[in-house]
Amino acid sequence: MIDSKDAFKYYSRPEVQAAILEYAKDREVGIRFGEGGFGKRPDILQFRGDVYEFAKKGVTSFHISEERWNDPLQLATGMTKRQLDELRKGWDLILDIDTKFWDYAKYTAYLLIEALKFHNINSIGIKFSGSKGMHICVPFEAFPDKVNGVMTKDLFPDSLRVIAAYLSQMIMEMLASEILSHEDVDSLAMKDGKKREDLIEDGKFNPFSIIDIDTVLISSRHMFRAPYSLHEKSGLVSMPIDVKDVMRFEKDSAKPENIIFKHKFIDKDSIVPNEAKDLIIQAFDWHSKKTIKKEESKSAFAKEERKFDAPTSAIPADHFPPCILNILKGNMEDGKKRSLFVLIKFLSHMGWAKEDIDRCIHEWNSRNPQPLRENNLLEQLKYHTVRKDNIMAPNCVNTMYKELRLCTPDNLCSRIKNPINYSMIRARAFKQNAPKRKKASSS
Repeated sequence: MIDSKDAFKYYSRPEVQAAILEYAKDREVGIRFGEGGFGKRPDILQFRGDVYEFAKKGVTSFHISEERWNDPLQLATGMTKRQLDELRKGWDLILDIDTKFWDYAKYTAYLLIEALKFHNINSIGIKFSGSKGMHICVPFEAFPDKVNGVMTKDLFPDSLRVIAAYLSQMIMEMLASEILSHEDVDSLAMKDGKKREDLIEDGKFNPFSIIDIDTVLISSRHMFRAPYSLHEKSGLVSMPIDVKDVMRFEKDSAKPENIIFKHKFIDKDSIVPNEAKDLIIQAFDWHSKKTIKKEESKSAFAKEERKFDAPTSAIPADHFPPCILNILKGNMEDGKKRSLFVLIKFLSHMGWAKEDIDRCIHEWNSRNPQPLRENNLLEQLKYHTVRKDNIMAPNCVNTMYKELRLCTPDNLCSRIKNPINYSMIRARAFKQNAPKRKKASSS
């Protein structure tokens, strides 16, 4: 446990005060007095000197809300959702990774960052939690104003839970494979103080039995440790780091005497508006296809859809919809990464063998004036190989098809919701109309 005198010495530094104040704007602030617990709520930080004054009173750490408020001091216990929605001005996506296994915490963070990049998101921040894990952030400004006609600011905490669950599922197979390449389930269970069966789900090792990505516990007024705040037990600083350095980061860098102020957890100057639009739409689309409880299925985003049945044989390209054929033409100046995602998800539902998908993707890439780097292709194709999920290509309503001028609909397009459905219908019609062979007569 950190000594309050050491905490005061640390928070007396002007650069620390300025850094904490920067992230406290429009947020509810929670303060902790070592083992004495938390202070009153709501509270705020208005001036740099507030950090100093709190430290003088024995405060050891600062925590801030994921939600941003018009006036945090108006918050009160027992407020209705409507009242909270009216007061809330936005929220940030915070992925909170916690585990006893430090190396696996870093690898989980690495995979989550790759998954976010996979959705063409670059406005990503990451920091050491101060103890056992990492915090990853996508700022609210990167999300669209509305999703399915609902103000995005009002989709708290449902949107965060859905996105966190979606991303967790996206990296699950690769994370499990990496962990098991270092040690077996029995060893993991013993180290984590659990039984072997606690780590198994549906007959397979579940990496999230030993690694927690906070999803269910996300609720209104949920807080996380502020960037550059101390952690009471470890005495380390919750320090932002470069997303490229996550696998190289070591805890010694977070000692108060070693910290640097080079990286930002939320860099407002580099945020690209709406770049997380595909992520939130894909996440809700994935969520709607899962088997969920009745009360959850009443959500505006939980529309029942028929389970996808994979074809028993490869569907040829002449049954592909116009948008996919337009992608395959190549000659793309923009949107190559998004198109790569669509192609991989589409072809993986067409019954194509891995080697045929690989060949098709490489041929497509070679037809573009500035092809994607080979590493990009291999990374995304590896995702396709390792993951065994049922995530489909984006639905036809996804704006990317029109933004990239891929949508040139024919008569069948008006009857389908997803490019995959188009090919399934065409293939089924072709099979039904194909002339049947006559049985050879016996002599």
